[in-house]
Amino acid sequence: MSKKEKKNKIQRKAKRSLQSAIVKYLENNPNESFNVKQLSYRLGFKNKKDRAVLQNLIQRLVEDGVIAEPNPWKYKAKSIKKTVFTGKIEITKFGYAFVSCDEFEDDIFIPPRHTATAFNGDNVEILIQQTRKGKKIEGHVTRIIERSKTDFVGIVELSSKFAFVVPDSNKSHIDFFVPLTKLAGAKNGEKVIVQFVDWPKGSKNPFGKIKKVLGKAGENEVEMHAIIEEFGLPYKFPKNILQDAEAISDAISENEIKKRKDLRKILTFTIDPHDAKDFDDAISFRKINDKKYEIGIHIADVTHYLKQGTDLDKEAFKRATSVYLVDRVIPMLPERLSNNLCSLRPDEDKLCFSAIFEMDDKAVIHKEWFGKTIIRSDKRFAYEDVQKIIEDKKGKFAEEILKINAIATKLREQRYADGSFSFETEEVEFDLDKKGNPLGILKKLRKEANMLIEDFMLLANRKVASIITNNEDEIPFVYRNHESPKRDRLEQFIIIVQQFGYQIDNSNKKVLAQSFNELLKRIEGKPEQNFLQTLAIKSMSKAEYSAENIGHFGLSFENYTHFTSPIRRYPDVMVHRLLNDYLSKNESKASIEELEDKCKHSSEREINAEASERASIKYKQVEYMKDRLGETFKGVISGIIQSGFFVELIESKCEGFVPIQSIKDDFYIYDEDNYQFTGYTTKKRFKLGQSLKVKVVEANLIKRELTFGEGENISSK
Repeated sequence: MSKKEKKNKIQRKAKRSLQSAIVKYLENNPNESFNVKQLSYRLGFKNKKDRAVLQNLIQRLVEDGVIAEPNPWKYKAKSIKKTVFTGKIEITKFGYAFVSCDEFEDDIFIPPRHTATAFNGDNVEILIQQTRKGKKIEGHVTRIIERSKTDFVGIVELSSKFAFVVPDSNKSHIDFFVPLTKLAGAKNGEKVIVQFVDWPKGSKNPFGKIKKVLGKAGENEVEMHAIIEEFGLPYKFPKNILQDAEAISDAISENEIKKRKDLRKILTFTIDPHDAKDFDDAISFRKINDKKYEIGIHIADVTHYLKQGTDLDKEAFKRATSVYLVDRVIPMLPERLSNNLCSLRPDEDKLCFSAIFEMDDKAVIHKEWFGKTIIRSDKRFAYEDVQKIIEDKKGKFAEEILKINAIATKLREQRYADGSFSFETEEVEFDLDKKGNPLGILKKLRKEANMLIEDFMLLANRKVASIITNNEDEIPFVYRNHESPKRDRLEQFIIIVQQFGYQIDNSNKKVLAQSFNELLKRIEGKPEQNFLQTLAIKSMSKAEYSAENIGHFGLSFENYTHFTSPIRRYPDVMVHRLLNDYLSKNESKASIEELEDKCKHSSEREINAEASERASIKYKQVEYMKDRLGETFKGVISGIIQSGFFVELIESKCEGFVPIQSIKDDFYIYDEDNYQFTGYTTKKRFKLGQSLKVKVVEANLIKRELTFGEGENISSK
């Protein structure tokens, strides 16, 4: 055997050995999927050359059917031998459900007759039903492992012998039976909290008892309080927590100042919404010479006041996030901290954790520094104030703001060039009277002033994460991760995009990002713009917190965390503590397992907060439209199901449902593959993204639902 043949044989043997190691590792972790970077780290390959070899071997294993690629660039073990699985159930308003299991990339479909006694969000055990080839896997619930909640909000329907409570949430698909002895004084039509008691075998309905009467359904305060109860939001702080907060001194000692970098003489200002009450970030600017500038991102040092392990800290962790309903805020921290001690108000000395960068006109960073500081804000700007300065090129601190904005623009351009998505979705805000009634719905304007702040916050978050990941030792930390899109959602989005004449290239991550951004440029100003942007975001995975860094797909960052909002996000508090331990060369007491548990809790609370915020917006939208019954509005078809289609109104972004049977001019056939209805005789179509006019038929405040009827068609493309 020649030396060349011998060398090739050794290389083949090494490759087979490595492939075996890959397969074995995946089989030992059957519930998880990994990208190449993660597998490289776990198998001990640290340089890019080794990673490239690993990528080729993994791709060969996928092609040979040895391992699975459930998501683009994510890999896991191929075979699943179990038939019983556990997971969280999500029940739709139509009664059918989906269960997310770690072993499956796609959710398991549960028919209505097989949800058993599960409520939405319960942790359940399911038995997989073997279905015909090509069909989705189905299952049925065999056991309730843990209830997600036992209290539900709904309306009392009273009869002479018994009562039912009809839940508000469309996720609660079944009514509660309540004996008359368990009404707690509730009257017919009142909104209440019903507590689950039992679900007897053979009974069609769960049994409950009235825990609390909220009041008359349809009244603003009752309905908003119902949302608070529905999502389990802690709207009041315990008395001892408020007392602990009030007891914290606002004095800053000279000894504390000596420990910090003193930046009080450097120009510093905050930029926030006009109605903001807490200011947790500020920007400073100092010109070094004609080519370099020092820009500081200063974040309120919440951890100086929020001591780890105290009751105050435990309450903040329990809440994990502030919640912003339409007409009120449910804060993570008591007002003493959020609006006083930690708020970077002008002309007051404030303690901060800062990220300071020496940059040039091209946004190239020449030096960076991170640490504890003391600052003094010179000015509190609203976004509108800064936007006027940018547009008029004059005003207080105009020279500094224009330079900061120019550098922010460069950072943004670099981010987009590197593959960051440039989504610009429309959000709404409400003009409310003193009683909370909506007088108007306005679209939030997001201009350069907003993006200026966002770009520097992204920079600080990315650089803080990079400090930790660039260290050779494994250091416990908290990351903000965003996985690549799930294959089924992405494929569905691509099909819809193609119906509008556009293409998405999914050959690799960077190409996909570039393809998304190219799409966003092409649809700018077109009727389908907002619809496709919203749909694109829905096709993405949900960002979440984790002690393991896998990068942020949407931002195209290898390293990313949340450092910039500790007043309203508990993960930022954790990041401040961990970063301070690292910079101070203190060994962190936190374990990876402990951080992962806290990250999971924070992610769950964030999802719950977002759902409650959407519910409050939906309620106010329905409340606004109830005085506009019979009026006609322009809209876009935003969703299609077998029983009809959803339409989002262009001006107010209110969404309502058009039952297909309400359209009497023809018999309409549902085309699931092409997301459209087609008239049997007229061939008239209703399809995703189509523009049309609809009439407001019903505004159901209790269910927070709008029903539309067909108006004049303005497009049938």
